Amino acid sequence: MNRSTLLKFVVCGASLAILVACSLPKQPAIQPTSWMVAPERTGSPYQPRTNFWLKIGSISVTPPSDGKSMVYRLGDQRYEKDFYNIYSTIPSEMIGNATRQWLNNANIFSTTVGQSNTFFPYYTLQASVEEFYGDYRVRPEAVVTIEFFLVVANGGKTSPLIGANRYSQRVALKDNTPGALAIGQQQALAEILKQYEGELYKYSGNLPKPLGQ
Repeated sequence: MNRSTLLKFVVCGASLAILVACSLPKQPAIQPTSWMVAPERTGSPYQPRTNFWLKIGSISVTPPSDGKSMVYRLGDQRYEKDFYNIYSTIPSEMIGNATRQWLNNANIFSTTVGQSNTFFPYYTLQASVEEFYGDYRVRPEAVVTIEFFLVVANGGKTSPLIGANRYSQRVALKDNTPGALAIGQQQALAEILKQYEGELYKYSGNLPKPLGQ
């Protein structure tokens, strides 16, 4: 086979490969499934004890649960992120929005606003989310642990901290699917908010005077 004939074979082979590649069915990119944890408060609201409003401040989430991926605990020191099952937004925003809506429905303060509100807050609620994952070491459980910090703006005259309250909930899951985990985390967060609203209502009856009041 001479050089000219060999070159023709190479060109024909390359063209055929391009045609075959173009004719192959397109495989859709794998899209992650997103989940929302947003418990809704039911029941009668409280009789408000204050005309002040409350601002939801910073919500910090401890790694590895601070990202959008669901997190599974598979051993005492082993955690795994699921990049194909994610939350609709990062947990700090998701939990902050759920807390704001829950407390607004509880009617403890005159209103509860989010972090984006630009008004000066007299009272601020901050939270540290220490655990937010699925625990699969023994049986599937949703785990949520949160510590709330209620503070007052007082110009630094005294400690701004009114109260710190920590809650932890475990909810057994019906199976080990991501959907079951989202439902379990929502139930756990609802139970935590239900417990904390009672404590927050006690605080609202004896709030220290804020700055300038």
